[in-house]
Amino acid sequence: MHSLSRRLLLSVSAPLALFFGVMMVVLDTGFRALSERTLRELLDSQMVSLIAAAEPQPDGGYAPPPQVREQRLSTPHSGLYAQIRSQQHQWRSPSTAGLAADFGPLLVPGERTITYAAFDHDRVAVESRAIQFADDPTGARAFTFSVAVSLSPYEEQLWRYRQRLVGWFIGLMLVLLVTLAALLHWMLRPVRRLEREIHEVEEGRRENLGAGYPRELAGVATHLNALLIGERKRVARYRDTLGNLAHSLKTPLAVMRSSLPGEARGSTVSAEIDRMSGIIEHQLKRAAASGGALLGQAPVDVAQVAAELRGALLKVYANKDLSLELAVGPGTQFVGDRGDLMELLGNILDNACKWCRSRVRLTAGSDESADPRERLSLVMEDDGPGISEADRARVLGRGVRADQNVPGHGLGLAMVHDTVDLYGGRLSIDTSPLGGARVTVRLPGR
Repeated sequence: MHSLSRRLLLSVSAPLALFFGVMMVVLDTGFRALSERTLRELLDSQMVSLIAAAEPQPDGGYAPPPQVREQRLSTPHSGLYAQIRSQQHQWRSPSTAGLAADFGPLLVPGERTITYAAFDHDRVAVESRAIQFADDPTGARAFTFSVAVSLSPYEEQLWRYRQRLVGWFIGLMLVLLVTLAALLHWMLRPVRRLEREIHEVEEGRRENLGAGYPRELAGVATHLNALLIGERKRVARYRDTLGNLAHSLKTPLAVMRSSLPGEARGSTVSAEIDRMSGIIEHQLKRAAASGGALLGQAPVDVAQVAAELRGALLKVYANKDLSLELAVGPGTQFVGDRGDLMELLGNILDNACKWCRSRVRLTAGSDESADPRERLSLVMEDDGPGISEADRARVLGRGVRADQNVPGHGLGLAMVHDTVDLYGGRLSIDTSPLGGARVTVRLPGR
Protein backbone atom coordinates (compact mmCIF):
# COMPACT_ATOMS: atom_id res chain seq x y z
CA MET A 1 0.00 0.00 0.00
CA HIS A 2 3.02 2.31 -0.27
CA SER A 3 2.30 2.79 -4.01
CA LEU A 4 -0.05 5.59 -4.97
CA SER A 5 -1.02 3.74 -8.16
CA ARG A 6 -1.88 0.63 -6.18
CA ARG A 7 -3.98 2.63 -3.75
CA LEU A 8 -5.92 4.24 -6.58
CA LEU A 9 -6.48 0.91 -8.32
CA LEU A 10 -7.69 -0.75 -5.13
CA SER A 11 -9.92 2.18 -4.23
CA VAL A 12 -11.50 2.10 -7.70
CA SER A 13 -11.75 -1.70 -7.87
CA ALA A 14 -14.00 -1.96 -4.80
CA PRO A 15 -16.81 0.36 -6.03
CA LEU A 16 -16.39 -0.99 -9.56
CA ALA A 17 -16.87 -4.58 -8.35
CA LEU A 18 -19.86 -3.46 -6.25
CA PHE A 19 -21.41 -1.69 -9.25
CA PHE A 20 -20.95 -4.71 -11.51
CA GLY A 21 -22.34 -7.00 -8.80
CA VAL A 22 -25.47 -4.86 -8.45
CA MET A 23 -25.84 -4.72 -12.23
CA MET A 24 -25.57 -8.50 -12.48
CA VAL A 25 -28.26 -8.93 -9.81
CA VAL A 26 -30.54 -6.45 -11.61
CA LEU A 27 -30.04 -8.09 -15.00
CA ASP A 28 -30.45 -11.57 -13.55
CA THR A 29 -33.69 -10.53 -11.85
CA GLY A 30 -34.98 -9.01 -15.07
CA PHE A 31 -34.09 -12.10 -17.08
CA ARG A 32 -35.81 -14.40 -14.57
CA ALA A 33 -38.92 -12.22 -14.64
CA LEU A 34 -38.92 -12.35 -18.43
CA SER A 35 -38.48 -16.15 -18.37
CA GLU A 36 -41.37 -16.54 -15.92
CA ARG A 37 -43.60 -14.33 -18.05
CA THR A 38 -42.71 -16.36 -21.16
CA LEU A 39 -43.43 -19.57 -19.25
CA ARG A 40 -46.85 -18.28 -18.14
CA GLU A 41 -47.69 -17.27 -21.70
CA LEU A 42 -46.73 -20.75 -22.90
CA LEU A 43 -48.89 -22.37 -20.21
CA ASP A 44 -51.80 -20.10 -21.12
CA SER A 45 -51.51 -20.90 -24.81
CA GLN A 46 -51.31 -24.64 -24.14
CA MET A 47 -54.26 -24.39 -21.76
CA VAL A 48 -56.39 -22.61 -24.38
CA SER A 49 -55.41 -25.19 -27.00
CA LEU A 50 -56.30 -28.05 -24.63
CA ILE A 51 -59.70 -26.60 -23.76
CA ALA A 52 -60.45 -25.84 -27.39
CA ALA A 53 -59.49 -29.37 -28.52
CA ALA A 54 -61.33 -31.22 -25.73
CA GLU A 55 -64.38 -33.16 -26.90
CA PRO A 56 -67.03 -35.19 -24.99
CA GLN A 57 -66.28 -38.87 -24.69
CA PRO A 58 -68.77 -41.76 -24.62
CA ASP A 59 -68.04 -42.38 -20.94
CA GLY A 60 -68.98 -38.81 -20.04
CA GLY A 61 -65.45 -37.44 -19.82
CA TYR A 62 -63.52 -35.01 -22.04
CA ALA A 63 -60.35 -35.59 -24.08
CA PRO A 64 -58.71 -34.05 -27.17
CA PRO A 65 -58.68 -36.28 -30.24
CA PRO A 66 -55.22 -37.62 -31.20
CA GLN A 67 -55.27 -35.85 -34.56
CA VAL A 68 -55.69 -32.33 -33.11
CA ARG A 69 -53.66 -32.38 -29.92
CA GLU A 70 -50.09 -31.13 -29.56
CA GLN A 71 -47.50 -33.60 -30.88
CA ARG A 72 -45.50 -33.47 -27.65
CA LEU A 73 -48.52 -34.59 -25.66
CA SER A 74 -48.30 -37.89 -27.50
CA THR A 75 -44.54 -38.36 -26.88
CA PRO A 76 -43.57 -39.88 -23.50
CA HIS A 77 -41.32 -37.69 -21.35
CA SER A 78 -41.49 -34.86 -23.91
CA GLY A 79 -41.64 -32.13 -21.27
CA LEU A 80 -45.25 -31.14 -22.03
CA TYR A 81 -48.00 -32.91 -20.05
CA ALA A 82 -51.77 -32.52 -19.75
CA GLN A 83 -54.66 -33.84 -17.67
CA ILE A 84 -58.48 -33.45 -17.74
CA ARG A 85 -60.13 -34.68 -14.59
CA SER A 86 -63.45 -34.65 -12.80
CA GLN A 87 -64.78 -36.58 -9.84
CA GLN A 88 -65.81 -39.48 -12.07
CA HIS A 89 -63.47 -39.23 -15.05
CA GLN A 90 -59.78 -38.65 -15.78
CA TRP A 91 -57.71 -38.33 -18.94
CA ARG A 92 -53.94 -37.93 -19.09
CA SER A 93 -51.77 -37.28 -22.10
CA PRO A 94 -49.60 -40.19 -23.32
CA SER A 95 -46.51 -38.06 -22.51
CA THR A 96 -47.04 -38.85 -18.79
CA ALA A 97 -46.52 -42.58 -19.36
CA GLY A 98 -44.16 -43.97 -16.76
CA LEU A 99 -44.17 -40.78 -14.67
CA ALA A 100 -45.48 -40.29 -11.17
CA ALA A 101 -47.31 -37.13 -12.21
CA ASP A 102 -49.35 -35.24 -9.64
CA PHE A 103 -51.19 -32.29 -11.20
CA GLY A 104 -52.73 -31.22 -7.91
CA PRO A 105 -56.28 -31.35 -6.45
CA LEU A 106 -59.55 -30.68 -8.20
CA LEU A 107 -60.57 -27.03 -8.33
CA VAL A 108 -63.92 -25.36 -7.93
CA PRO A 109 -65.43 -23.79 -11.08
CA GLY A 110 -63.74 -20.53 -12.01
CA GLU A 111 -60.59 -21.23 -9.95
CA ARG A 112 -57.15 -20.98 -11.57
CA THR A 113 -53.74 -21.88 -10.08
CA ILE A 114 -50.10 -22.06 -11.13
CA THR A 115 -47.92 -24.32 -9.01
CA TYR A 116 -44.56 -26.07 -9.21
CA ALA A 117 -44.16 -29.81 -8.76
CA ALA A 118 -41.80 -32.70 -9.50
CA PHE A 119 -42.66 -35.44 -11.94
CA ASP A 120 -40.11 -38.00 -10.76
CA HIS A 121 -36.82 -36.01 -11.12
CA ASP A 122 -38.19 -33.42 -13.54
CA ARG A 123 -39.35 -30.09 -12.11
CA VAL A 124 -42.45 -28.75 -13.85
CA ALA A 125 -44.73 -25.73 -13.74
CA VAL A 126 -48.40 -26.72 -13.56
CA GLU A 127 -51.33 -24.48 -14.55
CA SER A 128 -54.82 -25.70 -13.63
CA ARG A 129 -58.28 -24.30 -14.43
CA ALA A 130 -61.73 -25.53 -13.39
CA ILE A 131 -64.24 -25.43 -16.26
CA GLN A 132 -68.02 -25.74 -15.77
CA PHE A 133 -69.94 -26.37 -18.95
CA ALA A 134 -73.12 -24.39 -19.68
CA ASP A 135 -75.28 -27.49 -19.97
CA ASP A 136 -74.44 -28.53 -16.40
CA PRO A 137 -75.82 -25.85 -14.01
CA THR A 138 -75.34 -28.11 -10.97
CA GLY A 139 -71.59 -28.31 -11.44
CA ALA A 140 -71.57 -32.06 -11.18
CA ARG A 141 -69.69 -32.29 -14.45
CA ALA A 142 -67.05 -29.62 -13.64
CA PHE A 143 -63.64 -30.54 -15.07
CA THR A 144 -60.18 -29.43 -14.00
CA PHE A 145 -57.87 -28.88 -16.97
CA SER A 146 -54.17 -29.03 -16.15
CA VAL A 147 -51.09 -28.37 -18.29
CA ALA A 148 -47.53 -28.99 -17.07
CA VAL A 149 -44.31 -27.79 -18.73
CA SER A 150 -40.81 -29.03 -17.81
CA LEU A 151 -38.55 -26.34 -16.30
CA SER A 152 -35.30 -27.97 -17.38
CA PRO A 153 -34.92 -25.95 -20.65
CA TYR A 154 -35.58 -22.70 -18.77
CA GLU A 155 -33.16 -23.55 -15.96
CA GLU A 156 -30.46 -24.48 -18.48
CA GLN A 157 -31.08 -21.26 -20.35
CA LEU A 158 -30.92 -19.28 -17.11
CA TRP A 159 -27.65 -21.03 -16.11
CA ARG A 160 -26.05 -20.28 -19.49
CA TYR A 161 -27.20 -16.68 -19.25
CA ARG A 162 -25.68 -16.31 -15.78
CA GLN A 163 -22.38 -17.84 -16.92
CA ARG A 164 -22.18 -15.47 -19.86
CA LEU A 165 -23.23 -12.54 -17.70
CA VAL A 166 -20.52 -13.22 -15.12
CA GLY A 167 -17.94 -13.85 -17.84
CA TRP A 168 -18.76 -10.65 -19.68
CA PHE A 169 -18.78 -8.54 -16.53
CA ILE A 170 -15.49 -10.02 -15.28
CA GLY A 171 -13.93 -9.44 -18.69
CA LEU A 172 -15.27 -5.89 -18.82
CA MET A 173 -14.02 -5.18 -15.31
CA LEU A 174 -10.54 -6.48 -16.18
CA VAL A 175 -10.47 -4.36 -19.33
CA LEU A 176 -11.49 -1.29 -17.33
CA LEU A 177 -8.88 -1.97 -14.64
CA VAL A 178 -6.13 -2.51 -17.21
CA THR A 179 -7.18 0.70 -18.97
CA LEU A 180 -7.22 2.54 -15.64
CA ALA A 181 -3.80 1.14 -14.74
CA ALA A 182 -2.42 2.33 -18.08
CA LEU A 183 -3.93 5.78 -17.54
CA LEU A 184 -2.49 5.97 -14.02
CA HIS A 185 0.91 4.88 -15.32
CA TRP A 186 0.78 7.65 -17.90
CA MET A 187 -0.55 10.27 -15.48
CA LEU A 188 1.99 9.47 -12.75
CA ARG A 189 4.95 9.41 -15.14
CA PRO A 190 6.03 12.96 -14.14
CA VAL A 191 5.95 11.94 -10.45
CA ARG A 192 8.18 8.95 -11.16
CA ARG A 193 10.48 11.18 -13.17
CA LEU A 194 10.68 13.62 -10.26
CA GLU A 195 11.51 10.75 -7.89
CA ARG A 196 14.18 9.43 -10.25
CA GLU A 197 15.83 12.83 -10.70
CA ILE A 198 15.86 13.48 -6.95
CA HIS A 199 17.54 10.10 -6.47
CA GLU A 200 20.12 11.01 -9.13
CA VAL A 201 20.78 14.32 -7.36
CA GLU A 202 21.31 12.45 -4.07
CA GLU A 203 23.78 10.10 -5.74
CA GLY A 204 25.61 12.96 -7.47
CA ARG A 205 24.71 11.95 -11.04
CA ARG A 206 23.09 15.32 -11.76
CA GLU A 207 23.18 18.80 -10.25
CA ASN A 208 19.60 20.00 -10.69
CA LEU A 209 16.13 18.75 -11.56
CA GLY A 210 15.09 18.96 -15.19
CA ALA A 211 12.44 21.14 -16.79
CA GLY A 212 9.20 20.36 -18.62
CA TYR A 213 7.13 19.21 -15.64
CA PRO A 214 3.32 19.61 -15.63
CA ARG A 215 1.91 22.73 -14.01
CA GLU A 216 1.11 20.90 -10.75
CA LEU A 217 4.74 19.76 -10.33
CA ALA A 218 6.60 22.60 -12.03
CA GLY A 219 6.53 24.71 -8.86
CA VAL A 220 7.87 21.82 -6.77
CA ALA A 221 10.77 21.22 -9.18
CA THR A 222 11.58 24.94 -9.37
CA HIS A 223 11.63 25.35 -5.58
CA LEU A 224 13.76 22.21 -5.14
CA ASN A 225 16.29 23.56 -7.64
CA ALA A 226 16.34 26.85 -5.77
CA LEU A 227 16.94 25.00 -2.49
CA LEU A 228 19.80 23.00 -4.02
CA ILE A 229 21.50 26.11 -5.37
CA GLY A 230 20.97 28.00 -2.11
CA GLU A 231 22.33 25.09 -0.06
CA ARG A 232 25.51 24.91 -2.15
CA LYS A 233 26.07 28.64 -1.83
CA ARG A 234 25.36 28.56 1.90
CA VAL A 235 27.83 25.75 2.58
CA ALA A 236 30.50 27.41 0.42
CA ARG A 237 30.04 30.73 2.25
CA TYR A 238 30.02 28.92 5.60
CA ARG A 239 33.29 27.18 4.83
CA ASP A 240 34.94 30.37 3.62
CA THR A 241 33.90 32.14 6.83
CA LEU A 242 35.21 29.29 8.97
CA GLY A 243 38.47 29.26 7.05
CA ASN A 244 38.91 32.97 7.72
CA LEU A 245 38.12 32.39 11.40
CA ALA A 246 40.64 29.58 11.63
CA HIS A 247 43.31 31.79 10.07
CA SER A 248 42.46 34.64 12.44
CA LEU A 249 42.73 32.40 15.52
CA LYS A 250 46.05 30.86 14.54
CA THR A 251 47.89 34.18 14.63
CA PRO A 252 47.04 35.11 18.28
CA LEU A 253 47.90 31.59 19.43
CA ALA A 254 51.23 31.74 17.59
CA VAL A 255 51.99 35.12 19.23
CA MET A 256 51.14 33.70 22.65
CA ARG A 257 53.42 30.72 22.09
CA SER A 258 56.31 32.86 20.84
CA SER A 259 55.97 35.30 23.74
CA LEU A 260 56.66 32.55 26.26
CA PRO A 261 60.22 32.54 27.66
CA GLY A 262 62.42 29.68 26.57
CA GLU A 263 62.24 27.85 29.87
CA ALA A 264 58.40 27.93 29.73
CA ARG A 265 58.09 26.37 26.28
CA GLY A 266 57.44 22.94 27.81
CA SER A 267 55.32 24.20 30.67
CA THR A 268 51.64 23.73 31.35
CA VAL A 269 50.82 27.04 29.59
CA SER A 270 52.48 25.85 26.38
CA ALA A 271 50.69 22.52 26.59
CA GLU A 272 47.36 24.26 27.04
CA ILE A 273 48.08 26.51 24.05
CA ASP A 274 48.75 23.40 21.97
CA ARG A 275 45.55 21.87 23.29
CA MET A 276 43.60 25.02 22.40
CA SER A 277 45.01 24.85 18.87
CA GLY A 278 43.90 21.22 18.55
CA ILE A 279 40.43 21.94 19.91
CA ILE A 280 39.94 24.92 17.58
CA GLU A 281 41.11 22.86 14.62
CA HIS A 282 38.76 20.02 15.54
CA GLN A 283 35.69 22.18 16.07
CA LEU A 284 36.26 24.18 12.90
CA LYS A 285 36.71 21.05 10.81
CA ARG A 286 33.65 19.49 12.38
CA ALA A 287 31.54 22.55 11.60
CA ALA A 288 32.94 22.75 8.06
CA ALA A 289 32.10 19.14 7.22
CA SER A 290 29.27 19.13 4.71
CA GLY A 291 27.62 16.00 6.04
CA GLY A 292 26.10 15.26 2.62
CA ALA A 293 24.51 18.69 2.40
CA LEU A 294 26.02 19.38 -1.03
CA LEU A 295 23.33 17.54 -2.99
CA GLY A 296 24.04 17.31 -6.68
CA GLN A 297 27.80 17.41 -6.20
CA ALA A 298 29.79 15.05 -8.39
CA PRO A 299 30.84 11.85 -6.55
CA VAL A 300 34.46 11.45 -5.49
CA ASP A 301 36.66 8.65 -6.81
CA VAL A 302 37.94 6.80 -3.73
CA ALA A 303 40.91 5.20 -5.53
CA GLN A 304 42.33 8.58 -6.53
CA VAL A 305 42.07 10.04 -3.02
CA ALA A 306 43.55 6.89 -1.48
CA ALA A 307 46.46 6.93 -3.92
CA GLU A 308 47.24 10.58 -3.09
CA LEU A 309 47.21 9.85 0.64
CA ARG A 310 49.35 6.75 0.17
CA GLY A 311 52.06 8.76 -1.57
CA ALA A 312 52.02 11.44 1.12
CA LEU A 313 52.09 8.98 4.04
CA LEU A 314 54.94 6.94 2.57
CA LYS A 315 56.99 10.15 2.56
CA VAL A 316 55.97 11.08 6.11
CA TYR A 317 56.86 7.63 7.47
CA ALA A 318 59.88 7.07 5.26
CA ASN A 319 61.87 6.03 8.34
CA LYS A 320 59.58 2.96 8.69
CA ASP A 321 59.73 -0.13 6.57
CA LEU A 322 56.08 0.55 5.70
CA SER A 323 53.88 -1.43 3.35
CA LEU A 324 50.65 0.44 2.62
CA GLU A 325 48.32 -1.74 0.54
CA LEU A 326 45.30 -0.37 -1.35
CA ALA A 327 42.47 -2.70 -2.42
CA VAL A 328 39.85 -0.37 -3.89
CA GLY A 329 37.10 -1.82 -6.06
CA PRO A 330 36.85 -0.37 -9.59
CA GLY A 331 34.39 2.50 -9.83
CA THR A 332 34.05 2.88 -6.04
CA GLN A 333 32.84 6.41 -5.32
CA PHE A 334 32.01 8.54 -2.30
CA VAL A 335 28.88 10.71 -2.47
CA GLY A 336 29.94 13.77 -0.56
CA ASP A 337 32.67 16.37 -0.28
CA ARG A 338 36.18 15.48 -1.42
CA GLY A 339 37.71 17.38 1.49
CA ASP A 340 35.66 15.36 3.98
CA LEU A 341 36.84 12.08 2.45
CA MET A 342 40.44 13.29 2.33
CA GLU A 343 40.35 14.29 6.01
CA LEU A 344 38.58 11.09 7.10
CA LEU A 345 40.90 8.71 5.23
CA GLY A 346 43.92 10.79 6.13
CA ASN A 347 43.23 10.62 9.87
CA ILE A 348 42.55 6.88 9.91
CA LEU A 349 45.48 5.97 7.66
CA ASP A 350 47.77 8.27 9.62
CA ASN A 351 46.74 6.54 12.86
CA ALA A 352 47.30 3.14 11.26
CA CYS A 353 50.74 4.13 9.94
CA LYS A 354 51.68 5.61 13.32
CA TRP A 355 50.78 2.47 15.28
CA CYS A 356 51.62 -0.31 12.80
CA ARG A 357 54.80 -2.34 12.80
CA SER A 358 55.20 -2.50 9.03
CA ARG A 359 51.89 -3.20 7.29
CA VAL A 360 48.71 -1.20 6.64
CA ARG A 361 45.87 -2.23 4.35
CA LEU A 362 42.91 -0.20 3.02
CA THR A 363 39.99 -2.07 1.46
CA ALA A 364 37.18 -0.13 -0.22
CA GLY A 365 34.08 -1.27 -2.08
CA SER A 366 30.39 -0.53 -2.59
CA ASP A 367 27.27 -2.54 -1.77
CA GLU A 368 24.22 -1.52 -3.83
CA SER A 369 21.90 -3.57 -1.61
CA ALA A 370 22.82 -1.59 1.52
CA ASP A 371 21.18 1.57 2.82
CA PRO A 372 22.05 4.61 0.64
CA ARG A 373 23.90 6.14 3.61
CA GLU A 374 26.06 3.03 4.06
CA ARG A 375 26.82 1.78 0.54
CA LEU A 376 30.50 2.72 0.63
CA SER A 377 32.64 0.46 2.82
CA LEU A 378 36.11 1.58 3.97
CA VAL A 379 38.15 -0.90 6.01
CA MET A 380 41.55 0.14 7.45
CA GLU A 381 43.74 -2.55 9.05
CA ASP A 382 47.23 -2.61 10.54
CA ASP A 383 49.56 -5.09 12.24
CA GLY A 384 50.19 -2.94 15.32
CA PRO A 385 49.21 -3.56 18.95
CA GLY A 386 45.53 -2.84 18.21
CA ILE A 387 42.94 -1.15 20.44
CA SER A 388 41.62 -2.99 23.43
CA GLU A 389 37.90 -3.59 23.65
CA ALA A 390 37.68 -1.34 26.71
CA ASP A 391 39.27 1.58 24.81
CA ARG A 392 37.35 1.26 21.51
CA ALA A 393 34.48 3.50 22.54
CA ARG A 394 36.71 5.81 24.58
CA VAL A 395 39.18 6.68 21.78
CA LEU A 396 36.36 8.19 19.74
CA GLY A 397 36.04 10.99 22.28
CA ARG A 398 37.73 14.33 21.73
CA GLY A 399 41.23 14.61 23.21
CA VAL A 400 41.46 10.95 24.24
CA ARG A 401 44.52 8.87 23.36
CA ALA A 402 44.99 5.19 24.02
CA ASP A 403 48.72 5.72 24.69
CA GLN A 404 49.79 9.03 26.22
CA ASN A 405 53.43 8.37 25.28
CA VAL A 406 52.70 8.72 21.57
CA PRO A 407 52.61 12.35 20.32
CA GLY A 408 49.25 13.75 19.25
CA HIS A 409 46.15 15.62 20.38
CA GLY A 410 43.76 12.64 20.39
CA LEU A 411 41.52 14.32 17.83
CA GLY A 412 41.95 12.12 14.74
CA LEU A 413 39.40 9.43 15.48
CA ALA A 414 37.07 11.98 17.07
CA MET A 415 37.07 13.96 13.82
CA VAL A 416 36.45 10.77 11.87
CA HIS A 417 33.58 9.81 14.15
CA ASP A 418 31.98 13.26 13.85
CA THR A 419 32.28 13.26 10.04
CA VAL A 420 30.79 9.77 9.77
CA ASP A 421 27.96 10.80 12.06
CA LEU A 422 27.23 13.91 9.98
CA TYR A 423 26.92 11.78 6.85
CA GLY A 424 24.58 9.34 8.61
CA GLY A 425 27.12 6.52 8.29
CA ARG A 426 28.53 4.01 10.74
CA LEU A 427 31.94 3.45 12.34
CA SER A 428 33.15 0.36 14.18
CA ILE A 429 36.45 -0.82 15.63
CA ASP A 430 37.52 -4.42 16.13
CA THR A 431 40.55 -6.69 15.67
CA SER A 432 42.15 -7.17 12.27
CA PRO A 433 43.39 -10.52 10.91
CA LEU A 434 46.74 -8.71 10.55
CA GLY A 435 46.91 -8.56 14.34
CA GLY A 436 46.22 -4.88 14.95
CA ALA A 437 43.15 -2.67 14.82
CA ARG A 438 40.50 -2.75 12.13
CA VAL A 439 38.43 0.38 11.60
CA THR A 440 35.35 -0.08 9.42
CA VAL A 441 33.51 2.97 8.08
CA ARG A 442 30.22 2.90 6.11
CA LEU A 443 29.41 6.08 4.15
CA PRO A 444 27.17 7.20 1.27
CA GLY A 445 28.59 5.94 -1.99
CA ARG A 446 28.08 3.94 -5.13
